[in-house]
Amino acid sequence: MNEENAYQEAINFARSHYENFPVVSFLVPAKLRKHIAVIYWFARTADDFADEENLSKKERAEKLDELENRLTELLNGNYSNHFELALFSTINEKDLSHEHFYNLLKAFRQDVTKNRYENFDELLFYCTNSANPVGRLILELYGIRNEEAMIYSDTICTALQLTNFWQDTMTDYQKGRIYYTTEEMAKFSVTENMFELKENNFNLRELVKYNVDRTEELFTEGRKLLSFLKGRLKYEIMWTILGGEKILDKIRRNNYNVNEYRPVITKKDFLFLLIRSILFK
Repeated sequence: MNEENAYQEAINFARSHYENFPVVSFLVPAKLRKHIAVIYWFARTADDFADEENLSKKERAEKLDELENRLTELLNGNYSNHFELALFSTINEKDLSHEHFYNLLKAFRQDVTKNRYENFDELLFYCTNSANPVGRLILELYGIRNEEAMIYSDTICTALQLTNFWQDTMTDYQKGRIYYTTEEMAKFSVTENMFELKENNFNLRELVKYNVDRTEELFTEGRKLLSFLKGRLKYEIMWTILGGEKILDKIRRNNYNVNEYRPVITKKDFLFLLIRSILFK
């Protein structure tokens, strides 16, 4: 098993997938890129298992169970392929918290079994497993263990996850999932049929606007993390925040019509946001 080959494959894998933020950009020190990439490989693999359309819910859950068993084995030094060897090396070399990886699997398992959320607290709880562990792992890779910094990181990661929900409204609906809570849908008199018919009426726009504005507030609060950072990591996190905010801005510019338009970050956007992140004071 070749560990370095696995790391390079993980880097290529990360670069080949679209995200609203740079995964292994040039701002990440070369010595850390392989570690971030193999963590991304693990998370994306689990996500793909949860979303595999050709499998039943039972089969998807079984694949996630198998991945969890493999995680437990590799943490004990028993790895079966070069990717597992690379992940084992990363976790041990950087002293990463094991719970973050298990929490990610909890979220992906929840994607298989739960497709509606009663209230915002339920949605936030999902984010504590689906998104927040990633931010905490990144901080740990950089040697940052300050709990206050971790909390602000959680806020950013939750905002990124919510942004992805609003961005992927129709994609998720086609998979049978709605992340707008039933409580808030009732508040704005929005029905599931409106997603089915791809409507863009006043009520639905107000529901989306409400969620976009609240998510923007989370990004604003999360910027407090920047005071704990320095150098390229500070620029990287600012770049990430700006990417999320850009998606929200595009939703606004599309008149909150998430049923017909899926906003994306273009290469031009990425470059412009990079410049803004570097100029940020």
